[in-house]
Amino acid sequence: MTDKKKAEFRPDDFVVYPAHGVGRIVSIEEQEIAGLTMELFVISFEKDKMTLRVPTAKAAEVGMRSLSTPDMVSKALDMLKGKAKVKRAMWSRRAQEYEQKINSGDLLSIAEVVRDLHRTDEQREQSYSERQLYEAALERLTREIAAVAGSDEANAQRQVDEVLLSRAA
Repeated sequence: MTDKKKAEFRPDDFVVYPAHGVGRIVSIEEQEIAGLTMELFVISFEKDKMTLRVPTAKAAEVGMRSLSTPDMVSKALDMLKGKAKVKRAMWSRRAQEYEQKINSGDLLSIAEVVRDLHRTDEQREQSYSERQLYEAALERLTREIAAVAGSDEANAQRQVDEVLLSRAA
């Protein structure tokens, strides 16, 4: 299985790590940990100034995946056009669900959170925690869209904003 994963992910590939979003594999290195030699993906998240080491054998288990396809990005953008679905549950429960969706690493789930938490200028103000979740989801979404398109985050941000604004109109 390790050989298959190694073939799937190579240095300089962009990958999505569920809890942190889009990162770039810097290298694949061997390291001795507790007397065992382990092979690790070294993933850099430049925007967060963070480096993560993931055992190659555990990559699939932790949910690390390749970037979404352009087709999946289109589906995510289409999802943003939909009407926000806000459950009538308590905010703490909804916030927990949103957090799980963001950390799932699934592009469509993240788009769902952005859609549900997006507010236009005419709508009521967001609470601090609502705003935090919205911004986290929006950042994950735009980073992956930018990486898939091979463009910068500003272009991806504009693309998402246009879709959200067209929904409001």
